[in-house]
Amino acid sequence: MKAPVPSYIGKLTGLALLLVALLLANLYFGAVHIPATAITDLLMGGEAERASWGYILWENRIPQALTGLFSGAGLAASGLLLQTVFRNPLAGPSILGIDGGANLGVAIAMLLLGGSFMAGTFSLSGYLLVIVAAMIGAWAILVLLIAFSHRLRSNTLLLITGVMIGYLTSSMISLLNYGATEEGVRSFMVWGLGSFANVTVDRLPAFIATMSVGIGCSLLLIKPLNALLLGDNYATNLGVNVKRTRTFLLFTTGLLTATSTAFCGPIAFIGLAVPHLARLLLGTSDHRALLPATLLTGACLALTCNLISTVPSSTLIPINVITPILGAPVVIWVILKMRKD
Repeated sequence: MKAPVPSYIGKLTGLALLLVALLLANLYFGAVHIPATAITDLLMGGEAERASWGYILWENRIPQALTGLFSGAGLAASGLLLQTVFRNPLAGPSILGIDGGANLGVAIAMLLLGGSFMAGTFSLSGYLLVIVAAMIGAWAILVLLIAFSHRLRSNTLLLITGVMIGYLTSSMISLLNYGATEEGVRSFMVWGLGSFANVTVDRLPAFIATMSVGIGCSLLLIKPLNALLLGDNYATNLGVNVKRTRTFLLFTTGLLTATSTAFCGPIAFIGLAVPHLARLLLGTSDHRALLPATLLTGACLALTCNLISTVPSSTLIPINVITPILGAPVVIWVILKMRKD
């Protein structure tokens, strides 16, 4: 591993500038045409000629752009952490079944409960129930994985366990789909396509705060991850508690994946493809440079997908229609590279 050098700093700066440009593009462009001067006036605290322009900017474009930024960064960081600890270039947030748990929670809420839950005087319905159900499902799987991690010393066995849990949740969702109403199946399918537009202004602070905690936790793992690149035994000799690090890593990836999935639906390929894009850009495995690059690249890719999905058209294109188009070529490239090696 090489220490970060000025060339890395230059590339990280370039990514940061690209992120700012994409963030502004998401504010200035969308399904509804708003003059650039009007957007600038609104951002500077002025008033627009039409009240609807201000509503679109503050209630739609800004929350959507910030949601994409934090979701993309968090999912990309999760992918990098998992690929490092499992030493598997095809590992991603979905491989441990955490997002499968979120999907199962939402399936129960939509398909079994019909979109509403009541227990005495307590009741939940609509999108709030979806968020709560997704979080409960994801955290249930996370707790299960942490329990398994204390019994399974091998990362490979833990990885296989996560895949099997994913198969189980998928089968249960299929069973719920089989007995559900047509409207329920359609609602669940639409949620599963993913969208950054689901996070409204009032939900945005909670989303950003939770994702920020997860991203902060990932940054605390930089030194242990660099040690793990050299092997568990070497990391132990360097004073790294491998078992504790693995548990903390599972908690971090679970927090990021659960929050993103609960608020935005399952977002595919970002966690799997972005770490490889960052490695290709930097040419290093040093997490002191690689993790910041992964966070920035993930945010840039998510904002790019969001921009494509909101270009002037009659309907919004689901995020999960776009991410495979951008992410699949990267995964194919990784597979071909593995074959050559």
